[in-house]
Amino acid sequence: MHNHAPSGYICPLCMIAQGRAPASEMFAPTDVLYQDSAVLALVSAFQWPKNPGNVVVIPFDHYENIYDLPLHLACRVHDLVRGIALAMKIAWDCDGISTRQHNEPAGNQDVWHYHQHVTPRYEGDAFYATYVEAKALMPPEKRAAYASELRVPLVRWSPAAA
Repeated sequence: MHNHAPSGYICPLCMIAQGRAPASEMFAPTDVLYQDSAVLALVSAFQWPKNPGNVVVIPFDHYENIYDLPLHLACRVHDLVRGIALAMKIAWDCDGISTRQHNEPAGNQDVWHYHQHVTPRYEGDAFYATYVEAKALMPPEKRAAYASELRVPLVRWSPAAA
């Protein structure tokens, strides 16, 4: 009823979570910032020029959207989102954080696996004004550097109910 993945959909986020995604311009193992048996966080291949460091948090198991996601996993995802937001504040001294999660085509969902974005924000960054037009692919080596910068402060975070 609320699912829109086409028949035979091969989920790229499931492939990453299961360790089956080949290294490419879209994914490198060094993108992974954190993972445990329930959740995974990685630096996104797509970034906004004034807001580099966008991280995507997913549940390991496949759930297409917020309607399907079990509450216990929603709590785990949100706990990790919070930890990453705090790590971004420490690592990059950003002025704020935006979190975004999209559902269904009309809600701008473009990957059929529940995922939440965590993005550093800065005064005057005009993020929403450049949201679609300025999105650009970040090379894997730059993503690895951003992931590395976040790992140290993320150690201070501990999952509430791991």
